[in-house]
Amino acid sequence: MFVPLHDSTPLKVIRFQAVTITIIALNVVMYLTTGACNSDAVLQTIATGWGVVPGELTHSSSIAVPYHPVPEPFTLISYMFLHAGWWHLISNMLFLWVFADNIEDAYGHAAFAFLYLMSGVVAALLYVLLAPTSDIPLVGASGAVSGILGAYVVLFPRARVWILLFLRIPLRIGAFWVLGGWFLLQVFSWWMDSANPEAGVAWAAHVGGFIAGAGLTFAIRRRLWLRLEPESATLPER
Repeated sequence: MFVPLHDSTPLKVIRFQAVTITIIALNVVMYLTTGACNSDAVLQTIATGWGVVPGELTHSSSIAVPYHPVPEPFTLISYMFLHAGWWHLISNMLFLWVFADNIEDAYGHAAFAFLYLMSGVVAALLYVLLAPTSDIPLVGASGAVSGILGAYVVLFPRARVWILLFLRIPLRIGAFWVLGGWFLLQVFSWWMDSANPEAGVAWAAHVGGFIAGAGLTFAIRRRLWLRLEPESATLPER
């Protein structure tokens, strides 16, 4: 529907978004060493080994998976660094690049890393909850990135964001409308695919990650605003 290009929110505390850059670099490296392979059989093996397979996690799978590089619970983390194709990778990393630096600024490096991973874990667990016997692996950073988008809309709803609508039309619009519209699109897509919980896109994981990031950020928003604006005696209405 659209891709983000740039936002208007400057960094106020940190000098450099080190964790954001590290996450992007890890995703690119992982894709170059795994996802860029031309063998479908190898890609499927990697996805089932490092991705979240609900049936494996709940011990209800009827299919034997011979490749177990890590304990299944660890895939709740490792799946975030795998992608199914170039566009899957690029779109996730572009959203992360545009919005994550300000969230890392508000949270600090370590807390931001926790927020990112926590959002991804919640997204995966919701996917498992909805299809506990599925043998289709979940891969991609979308759930974790959705958590960052949820945090952004809580902290910076009035920020102006340049987007490319339909990949053709440049627009400058408020973050609340951009990310709120994105979230509603995920909910609508989830509803449309509700009869098929094993659809190709895990919309529910996007929704779960967004709610997790927004919920945690909303709970501590005043502390985060004080970190960003320590000179303000009275917190502004956002």
